[in-house]
Amino acid sequence: MNIPFLGNWRKKRGLAFGVAVFSDGESDPEGIAELLSECELLRSQAHEAGVELDDSAASLEALDQLVPRWRDDEESLPWLGNDAGLYLGTVIVRTVPGAAWEIWPNGQPVVKLTSGREIDVVASGHAWASSGAPELSQFYAEVAEA
Repeated sequence: MNIPFLGNWRKKRGLAFGVAVFSDGESDPEGIAELLSECELLRSQAHEAGVELDDSAASLEALDQLVPRWRDDEESLPWLGNDAGLYLGTVIVRTVPGAAWEIWPNGQPVVKLTSGREIDVVASGHAWASSGAPELSQFYAEVAEA
C-alpha cells in the first residue's frame, strides 16, 4: 500500500520506537513476563539462522554473532529492536537473582534489579539492532555482575 504522506511523516519524525504494556490495575508478574518473552520476530529470525533462543546468556552471545541482514529493512528494524530488548530483559529476569519486570506508568517495560536500578532494555535492543552496540551479551554481563 502506497501512502505518500506517510513516507514524509516518517522522514520528519523517525521510525516508531518502543513498546508499551498497560493493565487494568491488577498485577500479574508471571503473565507479564510470559507476554514480554514472546519476541516472535527475533525468535523466527534466530531460528532461520540456526540459533536456539533458550533464555540463556549463551543465546545472547549467539545473537551477537548473527549477520545483521535486518538493518536493510526499515520496517522490521524497530520491531526487531523491540524484540531484542524484550529478549535481553527476559534473559536478565530469568537468570539474575532478584531481577524482575516493572512497568512504568507510561507503559514502558523495564527490568528492575535488587539494587533498585531500572534498565530500559528496549532502548538497548534498539541500539543493538541498528548498530550492533552494545552487544547483548556484553550488556548482560555488565548487569549480571552488578
